Amino acid sequence: MHVFAIIVTSLAAGVGLEWVVRNMLALRVWRAMFHLTADYPLTLDDWPTLSLVVAARDEEANIEACLTSLLAQDYPRLEVIVVNDRSTDATGRIIHGIAEKDARVRAIDIDRLPEGWCGKNHAMQRGIEQGRGEWILMHDADCKQICPRTLRLAMQYAIDTQADMLSLLPEHRYESFWERYLLPILTGVLMIWFRPSRVNNPRKRDAFANGMFMLIRREAYEAIGTHEAVRGSLIEDMDIARRVKARGLNLRVAPSTALFTVRMYASLAQIVRGWERIFIGAFRNVLGLTKALLVLTGRGLTPAATAAIGWAMIAAGAAPADWWLAAAIIGSVSLLAQLVMAARFSKHLKSRWVYGLTYPVACIMVAALLVKAMFKLRLGGKIVWRDTVYRIDQRTPGS
Repeated sequence: MHVFAIIVTSLAAGVGLEWVVRNMLALRVWRAMFHLTADYPLTLDDWPTLSLVVAARDEEANIEACLTSLLAQDYPRLEVIVVNDRSTDATGRIIHGIAEKDARVRAIDIDRLPEGWCGKNHAMQRGIEQGRGEWILMHDADCKQICPRTLRLAMQYAIDTQADMLSLLPEHRYESFWERYLLPILTGVLMIWFRPSRVNNPRKRDAFANGMFMLIRREAYEAIGTHEAVRGSLIEDMDIARRVKARGLNLRVAPSTALFTVRMYASLAQIVRGWERIFIGAFRNVLGLTKALLVLTGRGLTPAATAAIGWAMIAAGAAPADWWLAAAIIGSVSLLAQLVMAARFSKHLKSRWVYGLTYPVACIMVAALLVKAMFKLRLGGKIVWRDTVYRIDQRTPGS
């Protein structure tokens, strides 16, 4: 029992120290991290031609706002290609209506999905083939631009950093409890593994991209094999990023502030389906998912667990009493530091800080989602995405 008490106390102290340090450095790290904002200096005189491609499937609720915001951009040499991918709602009608009013918009209709392709990948391939721009911007239909300079800002930053591919991270719109509660911690899991500082370092293998906004040189896009190379990928943005970095090309990722927003998922069921797909694509195999699970539970549940064990042992009169008291106190301080940090992070991501106070519960829910993804990957199950069923074991090899 003496050894067990020392182990519990040591765990509480080690993890607690990490949470205390995180609290001390958080503001400095957040402020130091580069964010692309509307005041980024624009110095280009000759803007490259840009083909902006949007793939839309059953997006009648979002597509008009998306395209209207894109057409309000002040980018001077822009063509907009919108692919209506087998929609069964009013998406196609809305797209064609906008195309009739604006000559910059070209509408493409797809009525079938070829064998071996995921829907978005095929739609993007078809749309990009029709473009003539030196640069390509892949943009999601559920994103909305709130700054009319976003495209010029992104292009300027990409050229300034000599990027072959730039992916911007949006600001999230939360409209339900589950979005506000789970999305900050889900986002945090990815950011732990795919920190922008490592992704932007050409000496690191880390690769990450957000498919909502991916700007890439056409030469680079063709060099990595186009979407044909990732045709069966369920998370093509990550796989494109991996191929860009594997080719020795310059990959950049940057958070943005007040440029564009997205509402990813509207319900708990959508969050589970969407993030199951994201986790499988991001971590790629059972080992990767296991590592993420261990880090999440180790950091997320240790403070509460050690505090609970310590106080329970004291209540039971277990010996050695001094070690159990130390475990209880250190575990409680660790838990407090964790909850404060989680509340600050939720507020930083424009959710509600109070949700951070139940961080261990959210950790358990996210851990369950990782385990679910692990079993699905292990058993070669199916994923339903945009009303299309994909078998996991049919993904492109190496994607």
